[in-house]
Amino acid sequence: MAEEVCHTGGCHCGAVRFKVWAPPVLQAVDCNCSVCVKKGNIHFVVPESKFELLQGKDNLTTYTFNTGVAKHTFCKTCGVQSFYRPRSNPDGYGVCPHCLDKGTVERVEISKFDGDQWESAIVDSDIPTRSKIQ
Repeated sequence: MAEEVCHTGGCHCGAVRFKVWAPPVLQAVDCNCSVCVKKGNIHFVVPESKFELLQGKDNLTTYTFNTGVAKHTFCKTCGVQSFYRPRSNPDGYGVCPHCLDKGTVERVEISKFDGDQWESAIVDSDIPTRSKIQ
């Protein structure tokens, strides 16, 4: 298991702030499902226990569609989604690396996921295991 560091981040206006424990080299996903394409949602997944919302709970609003499992949270003020609950990992968080503060990320390695064909693509993916503590 890679050594983890504490990353901090938040939305554009600063109303929402969080911290997340993850390696300095992030394994992110670039999904091509309808909502991820529209948002440019590149994200990495962590277990719920490695994520802490520091401020802004009352400033978050949520969008759901299709199965309703994914909870796409975003700041009511600036509209930025800095994290969300992905359908693939409802027991964890998808965190957007571009919303992390500078200084703790060494690099972001991005893999493609065919979310446009979600049901068949998830079967052969390790993504559902990413919210499990290894």
